[in-house]
Amino acid sequence: MQYFEEFPELKAKEIRYFKIVIFIMIVLTVVICIDDHSSDVIAVVGEHYEDSLPIYSVDTEEKVVSITFDAAWGDEDLDEILGILDAHNCKAAFFVTGDWASRYPDAIEKIHKYGHDIGNHGANHKHMTSLSQSEMLEEIEGCHNIVKSITGVDMTLFRAPYGDYNESVILAAKSEGYSTVQWDVDSLDWKDYGVDAIIDRVCNHKELKNGSIILLHNGSKYTAQALDELLTKLENEGYTFAPLSKLIYTEDYSIDHTGRQFKE
Repeated sequence: MQYFEEFPELKAKEIRYFKIVIFIMIVLTVVICIDDHSSDVIAVVGEHYEDSLPIYSVDTEEKVVSITFDAAWGDEDLDEILGILDAHNCKAAFFVTGDWASRYPDAIEKIHKYGHDIGNHGANHKHMTSLSQSEMLEEIEGCHNIVKSITGVDMTLFRAPYGDYNESVILAAKSEGYSTVQWDVDSLDWKDYGVDAIIDRVCNHKELKNGSIILLHNGSKYTAQALDELLTKLENEGYTFAPLSKLIYTEDYSIDHTGRQFKE
């Protein structure tokens, strides 16, 4: 006491010192607590991704990609596309709308005959997020029933038209036995930029990697013309092609915030 009374300025310095020390200790304690529980926080958030995100890509050590087509327009290029896919031993996935399947039942039969996956793209290519729950189910079931009447097969792959989804859409599809699948490599072929643009965008895409899902469209102006060279370039880069139904996981998996699927 006498010491501080004789040197009051030192007493003030001591008080500031102790305040700084206490503050540092509190900060360190908070950081340690956050670090200890960070994995728990991530796990809690991660548990919900399976119901709120579609599959954009799949984690795999194999240098493999899946080719997918959205089919909602014409069928004039389908024979050429099927021939090119066959020449490259590439089994693709065709996401078809119900009205497309109704207009082109022979095309559905050909796709099925060639051994490609057929996926559900809704009955009428509507924006799913603008629909009620019952309307979502009508879109999914409508397409499902039309394709099954042609092929006798129950589809299990769903892609929302326009890539327009939310958690309600994911859960509606899941309730019907579907895995919802998007893509991580978009060719933008529907914009009609030309053959070279399609090839360059896919083969030099920043997201192209093992387990990528590539989006194309049949019935667009340049896709069939670009397809052979596109597949050849991918092969030259060491990629092989897996059917989407074989690439994705349907059980014991997790999905991260980017939509990449991991086997547990």
